[in-house]
Amino acid sequence: MTSAPLIDLNDGRTMPVLGFGTYSIDDPGVMTEAIESGYRLLDTATRYENERAVGRAVADAGVSREDLFITTKLPGSEHGRDTPRAALEASLERLGLDHVDLYLIHWPLPRVGKFLPTWEALVELREAGLTRSIGVSNFLPDHLETIVDATGVAPAVNQVELHPYLPQAVQREADARHGTVTQSWSPLGRKSDLLDHPVLQRIGQKHGLEPGPVVLRWHTQIGAAPIPKSATPERFRANLGIFDVTLDEEDMAAIAALETGERLGGDPAEHEEF
Repeated sequence: MTSAPLIDLNDGRTMPVLGFGTYSIDDPGVMTEAIESGYRLLDTATRYENERAVGRAVADAGVSREDLFITTKLPGSEHGRDTPRAALEASLERLGLDHVDLYLIHWPLPRVGKFLPTWEALVELREAGLTRSIGVSNFLPDHLETIVDATGVAPAVNQVELHPYLPQAVQREADARHGTVTQSWSPLGRKSDLLDHPVLQRIGQKHGLEPGPVVLRWHTQIGAAPIPKSATPERFRANLGIFDVTLDEEDMAAIAALETGERLGGDPAEHEEF
């Protein structure tokens, strides 16, 4: 059984560099099989409405809780100084856990204007032991500057849309300035033609990989931590094999040339999700 390597976080902890995304998956059996295949990071959110399924998978997998890394996220409806604790406690009840390993602010909601007091609340939740690490999702560079300047605490992780069409070089540089790991959601460019691109087909043939694992290896080689979603055991098992292959400079340059700059999801500067 293969497990993903660990990546260092800026708070002294570590996190698997490859995780299992659970968005739109509510079958705990699929998640249990992912854990048994070698995945140690499961990513969920209150908005996904599957925290109970994730908790069931954790209980059923037969893997020590301390060997697992569980992430969940605070919904926009709970932004503020006083509401995140109750929101996290409700998530923990659904998960059947006494702590999560990473708690994220799901979206910054800049028009609402409460992401700073929300971040201050997450700092307290970490100090209380309800989460081991804290981070953000979909935060732009100026959002990061705001919370770090005010609190002196940088997010351990910033989870953003990232794939070869949107490599997010500027965002990754901003994250790196704070020692923040850039974690990739939609790493395979869901709802796009990315995996059918002839460049990825060619690189895959060269290395004996399908296009999906090629893209995931690209993520890890640029320093990002992808969390692909798949309910197909053959695919999520194959994804764990990416660390046996190294893409060369020609491969990386060819993938870099695929950039279009177009988002497949919401723009954090204006997207609102409650």
